[in-house]
Amino acid sequence: MTILKIDLTKTEGKIKPMNAVNNGPIGGKTRNNGNFQLYKEAEIPYARNHDAAFCADYGSEFSVDIHNIFRNFDADENDPSSYIFTATDEYVKTTADAGTETFYRLGSKIEHGFKFGTYPPKDFAKWARICEHIIRHYNEGWADGFTYNIKYWEIWNEPDCQNADGSFPCWQGTEEQFIDLYEITAKHLKKCFPNLKIGGPAFCGPWRNDFKRGFLKAVKEREIPLDFYSYHCYAKEPIGIGEAVIEAENALSEYGLDGTFTILDEWNYVKGWLGDDWRYTLIQEKGIKGAAFIAGTMSICQNTSLGMLMYYDARPCGMNGLFNAYTYEPLKGYYSFLMFRELRRLGIHIPTERYVDDIYSCAATDGSNSAIMLTHFNDDDNTPAKEVKLEIAGNMNNAKLEYYLLDETHNLELVREEVVTAERFASYLKMDNYTNILIKIKPMQ
Repeated sequence: MTILKIDLTKTEGKIKPMNAVNNGPIGGKTRNNGNFQLYKEAEIPYARNHDAAFCADYGSEFSVDIHNIFRNFDADENDPSSYIFTATDEYVKTTADAGTETFYRLGSKIEHGFKFGTYPPKDFAKWARICEHIIRHYNEGWADGFTYNIKYWEIWNEPDCQNADGSFPCWQGTEEQFIDLYEITAKHLKKCFPNLKIGGPAFCGPWRNDFKRGFLKAVKEREIPLDFYSYHCYAKEPIGIGEAVIEAENALSEYGLDGTFTILDEWNYVKGWLGDDWRYTLIQEKGIKGAAFIAGTMSICQNTSLGMLMYYDARPCGMNGLFNAYTYEPLKGYYSFLMFRELRRLGIHIPTERYVDDIYSCAATDGSNSAIMLTHFNDDDNTPAKEVKLEIAGNMNNAKLEYYLLDETHNLELVREEVVTAERFASYLKMDNYTNILIKIKPMQ
């Protein structure tokens, strides 16, 4: 039997935005179809707009990416007529209408085939000035713009990514050229907007190699702004994501950058990127296994130093485990986000034993009401059920417990209720693999 102990009186900071995503809702006030209302109800704090240009509903080849907005690099970057903002304006507005703040990735979508937007800009300083004007448009009203006060601006995406065939889908230049581009852009933007968060570079993994060491070394020695360090990780187990967080912290520490805010802004379940493993991955991401991976990853990362977690991807695509790509109906993973929403609403983090015998846990309180999220995840589909003893202490005198179940046949439905009249209480649970349980603890009136 697996034993978990949780003391509701012990708190440790806030519940962090572990429920951010890549990309915003489909539809809005101008469309009846889409997932706008469901997206809004999930209370997603941030939406990174990377790869938005793949989606017609977001504006496709006229949206987000620098070369889509500023289509003629030889044009005057100070002239508003050199920019096409219309599609991105609508996308950012729809995201904001859903209560979600845009996290803006400056650069290009991934390019697996023909390369266009992933080449190094002809003039790094001019590219930085173009980025400056895009920020002014969305934050300062430039060029008939807005005052959204978008805080996070990320320079590029996965400059280190390399495909199995040896091609580079995100950066066609050298490592040294990228570091120079980041330096010129970050210094310029930070000078223009000292109160904004300028960072990156969204490495495809945190594991140290010559490129990452060279980047972090340059940040330290050349005093390059790095308000946040972003990276990605795809794994077969939530514990693997947790290990990536530790690696990122160690890499920063190696170069004296301890305390840098870290953002894991792409993650999902991936068994493998090729062949049968990839086909299996795409199927599982959309079912209960993908949902359990989401819940387990949110739980383990909340219990680390990570600052923000951003799921890939809420865009209609093969890796979207939240919404059906055609009907926009909620998939199992959507309900994992609803579970974490409940923790965010409570606000105060209760530390737990984040990972015990394939059981992941996370808890929160507002000082009166509390909630506990439990997930059983093991990548082996034949893993048997676990018997779990949950020992709860603190503020349990005359409380009502509600158990909500997310599994193959339940979509976060209330399945059990109890009234507790003792300061300590033990709850016995049988959890099949990929089962998720949200326990709400409410004081009786």
